[in-house]
Amino acid sequence: MDNETQEVRETTTQEGNTVQKTTEVNNPGAKSAHKQNVAERVVWYVAGIVMVLLGFRFALSLLGANTSNGFADFIYSTSRPLVAPFFSLFNYDGYIYGASRFEVFTLVAMLVYLALAYGIAKLVTIARD
Repeated sequence: MDNETQEVRETTTQEGNTVQKTTEVNNPGAKSAHKQNVAERVVWYVAGIVMVLLGFRFALSLLGANTSNGFADFIYSTSRPLVAPFFSLFNYDGYIYGASRFEVFTLVAMLVYLALAYGIAKLVTIARD
């Protein structure tokens, strides 16, 4: 299969019989579109990991999770660099771990990173029709 030909295979079962069709479709941008699609999926995968991490941080903070727990400590320490730029937005005076707290800066960080991922995903697919 070269850059200009995309091969499509289809298998259909009708009443126990297997029918196979092979069709070649001329598609000049197939390879380029595939690379853009992979880049877009990588961007959204990384964004998904960041969103899950920040979502866990928000939930643990809201529930007052104890940092002596290994999981809570891992989430807090891993997500701290992601939310640190947003601490000064809402008067971050230091953090008391283990007390229930509604972290608005974490929600803002989630929105900013989501918008950033959307922009990057659109940027890597800008040449796609």
